[in-house]
Amino acid sequence: MLMVAAEMALRRTMVKSPCVKVCILDAQSKLCLGCGRTIDEIARWTAMSPAERTRVMRDLPLRTTDRAVAARG
Repeated sequence: MLMVAAEMALRRTMVKSPCVKVCILDAQSKLCLGCGRTIDEIARWTAMSPAERTRVMRDLPLRTTDRAVAARG
C-alpha cells in the first residue's frame, strides 16, 4: 500500500513530456518541429528535475511563436 501511495505522489510531481511523436529537428533553429525542445532537452528530459521540466514547458509557447514569425520572414 505504501508503494502505491509513493508512486502516485511521484506521478503528481512529474511534468508530462511535450513530445507529439513528430521528431524532426529544424536545421536553422535547432528545435524539434514537433515539441519545440532542443536535442539536449529531449535527451535529458527523464533526468531533469520537475523545476527544469516546468521551465522548459513554460518556454515552449514562445519558441513556437518565434519559429512561426521567422518562417513568415
